[in-house]
Amino acid sequence: MKIGKELAELTAGIDALYRSMQSSDGFLNKEGLVPVAMAEVFPLPLASYDDAREKLHALAARLPAEAESPLRADYVAEMIDSLLALLDTFDGTPISFADRVARQIRVPQTLVPDAEIECYRTTIREKLDELGYTGGTLAEDFECYEAQARVPTDEVLSVLNELIAEARTRVTATMYPYDHEGMTPEGVTAVPFSAYCDYPTRKVLLNLDFPYTRFSLKHLATHEVFPGHLVHMNIRENRVADGTMPLDGAQVVTSSASSALFEGIADNGMEFLDWISGPEDELGVALQRLRSAMRCNAAWMMHAQGMSLDEIVPIVADKTLQDPVTMRSRLAFLSHNLRAPFVYAYYGGDMAVNAVWKTVKPEQRKAFWEYLYNNMHTPATLAKYWQPN
Repeated sequence: MKIGKELAELTAGIDALYRSMQSSDGFLNKEGLVPVAMAEVFPLPLASYDDAREKLHALAARLPAEAESPLRADYVAEMIDSLLALLDTFDGTPISFADRVARQIRVPQTLVPDAEIECYRTTIREKLDELGYTGGTLAEDFECYEAQARVPTDEVLSVLNELIAEARTRVTATMYPYDHEGMTPEGVTAVPFSAYCDYPTRKVLLNLDFPYTRFSLKHLATHEVFPGHLVHMNIRENRVADGTMPLDGAQVVTSSASSALFEGIADNGMEFLDWISGPEDELGVALQRLRSAMRCNAAWMMHAQGMSLDEIVPIVADKTLQDPVTMRSRLAFLSHNLRAPFVYAYYGGDMAVNAVWKTVKPEQRKAFWEYLYNNMHTPATLAKYWQPN
């Protein structure tokens, strides 16, 4: 557990150093490198980013002898490398966007291929046909579908609350007993996210500037609350408190090696609960993944290919069946240096978790969830150390 304690303190020290150098008080800057800590962590005092580098390299050198298990050795090594890549971005050391995605988020995606994108669009077309929305272009038929599926703004919070309650019932019945926990939806506006799990206050902040269908609210209920972020963070908090998880498990670290599994667990919530019901949900899953993939492509266009937001918005809006105004708002965070590669945690994390989940037999699910939630993972460790037998 010593390695995990030192990693947590060093990460908190880097967070403190990063925050001390921010001049803006915007939402994303206030989040910092460690937006949530579920246990008290004392930051290691650091004189500079070079000081942080030296200490990270020293910690990495001790892993072969001191890590508690091969999984922990691999995970901490990847986490250290992601923090080293973050330090390069913080102090202006040259690092390509491709290296930032590969080293910080630890996923293989760069530009998601057109064939992959078109596969999602084909599924949306098929499901629209099943639902009776035919006769126009894909964009026209989807617009007609979405218009009737959209939840009125004054009902969005109550519908989300209802879906959170159902998700909790399903989690309690199949995964973990969670009748004792919950989150309350609260509407916000003019923020750089669609929804946010405010774990300390047990609130889901929902951006009422955006439109929502029942499916999109169902996705948010499972992503932000049950069995996503609330359950994941609560299990980690409890395990750190009882000494069965190292202290670094109490930290949510932005754009790091832990990010893809944090978001990937949440994005697979409906699959974990067997809660994808009929063509509307199947359409919703394809749409969610299409938009997630194209946000990766938008980040790549901006940071690897040098395209402007004005150039990117119409391309992404057309592919994802969104209006350009909404699209521009949803992509605004891409210009934030710390957050730029983080968008890959959603699609890359979703694909990484789903690839292993698809191999899990029904009788192995309990064991898989224990392995998934009870350990800190990267996409590589998740696949490498899952041993169903």
